[in-house]
Amino acid sequence: MSDATPSRDGAGTGEPAPGRRLALNLGLYTLARLGLVVLITGLIVGAARLAGIEIPLVVAALFAIIVAMPLSLTLFKSLRSRVNEDIATVDQKRRQDKARLRARLRGEDDERA
Repeated sequence: MSDATPSRDGAGTGEPAPGRRLALNLGLYTLARLGLVVLITGLIVGAARLAGIEIPLVVAALFAIIVAMPLSLTLFKSLRSRVNEDIATVDQKRRQDKARLRARLRGEDDERA
């Protein structure tokens, strides 16, 4: 039944499988973006307090989200690129597995070159 078990890319090489690498990079990118929102929220609230203005935390957070969206595209470009590459790798593997399964269902030999 070894044909039924999918092979793990990167197994034994010390590099995580494409799905794990995608999850790791996506988690890092998400944490970086959330951290940026928290930082900007803190800056807005702190600047408002220094100016003697009371800004509700929700308003500051919403404004921080709006500011952080375009800012994160430039600040975290390398992380975003890695996530995009990992998505492409996982999608390519999924397409190959799907084609291999369809070939096996048609009764064709599974040739792994």
